[in-house]
Parts: sequence; C-alpha cells; structure tokens
Amino acid sequence: MKTNVTIALRVNGRSMRLSAPPMKRLLDVLREEAHLTGAKEGCGEGECGACSVLMSGMPVNSCLVPFGQCEGAQIVTVEGLARGKQLSALQTAFVEMGGAQCGICTPGMLVAATALLAQRPGKVPSDTQVRDALAGNLCRCTGYQRIVDAIRAAAKPRPTAKPTSATQQTPARRPAKAKRTTARRAPARRAGTSQNAPARRPARTTRTTAKLAPARRAARTR
Repeated sequence: MKTNVTIALRVNGRSMRLSAPPMKRLLDVLREEAHLTGAKEGCGEGECGACSVLMSGMPVNSCLVPFGQCEGAQIVTVEGLARGKQLSALQTAFVEMGGAQCGICTPGMLVAATALLAQRPGKVPSDTQVRDALAGNLCRCTGYQRIVDAIRAAAKPRPTAKPTSATQQTPARRPAKAKRTTARRAPARRAGTSQNAPARRPARTTRTTAKLAPARRAARTR
C-alpha cells in the first residue's frame, strides 16, 4: 500500500501543498495533482526533453525527478512563462518564426531556452550556444534551425514604447491648428456673401419698377 507525503513547494509563483507517493514522478504530480499539462511525456527515460521544467532555475527532466525530492523547490512549467494572456518574448518568437510545429517538444524547448537566456541577460547567444543548451531536447519536425533562430531573435533587445508614443502625439497637434484656422476664416467669407448679394438685387428691381409704372398708366389713359 502506497503512502502519500504532503510537500510544500512553489509552482509558477504560487505556493502549493501537494500530496502524492514520494517516488511518484514529478511529471505525473504536475499533470494529475496540479493540473498543469504543459509538460509532455515523450520517452519517459529522460532522453527527449519534452517533460522539461525549471527546478530552482535549472532545467530538469520531470520524468526522472521523484516527488519526494521537491520539498521547498520552485518549479516553473511552460504555463508559467507567460504573464497572464500575454506571451513572453520567447513564446512570441516561436510563433512568429515557426519554431513550434506539432507541439510535443515545444514546452521543453521553451523551458530550456528560458534558462539559457536567463543566464545571459541582454546578450544574444550564438548558434552553437543555443544548440548546446538544447542538446537534451529532441525535435522531429523543424530541423532545429527555426528553433535556434527564434531563440536568438527573442534575445535581441526590442524597441521601447517611447518612439511610438511620440509618433502618435505629432499628428494630433497638426490637425488642431488646421481646425482653428478654418473656423476663423469661414465666418468672414459667409458674412461677406450674405451682406452684399441681397443688398444689390432688391435695389435694381425697385428702381426698374418705379420707372415703368407711370409709363404704363399713361398709355392706358390715352
């Protein structure tokens, strides 16, 4: 009869107390007890890296780690890489550059790459350095080059939001000046037209009628 042990640990930044047999694999505990199914089981022997998670900052094959050795550990699975619904820069690069295909190896690749970039903040690793970091992760879909390119692209600094905000403010000021100029000129033109046109037409009509009226009456009298 198996005896469960209760262990306190942090998973993706959350404190948890999980109960399971001490020799149960960490992979199974994460999937069955914590309901985190991002880590996949590929070979079950620690050869493919599909089950990789971060344990105290280091990538490990969770299919080889007994649950009893996880007391007080900090575990990060692929679900913990994103911030809410916003993907990390590494995850975004995988999507945009075709680094993810069938998805079986992707969680392990992302976890291993996260550990690599954390060790070299602000620096872009070379192709050789990326391939060495992914030596324990196997993929049968992409041929690895797209994965390597995605990891190196994620390590490059991205432009800040300041140039974008400055660009958005410049067009907002120009239309404001144009609107004020149009508003000042428009009333002047309309006022001039409305005063001159009606004043001339009634004057001509009144004078003509005044001259013709006596002539017609005199003709009728004769």
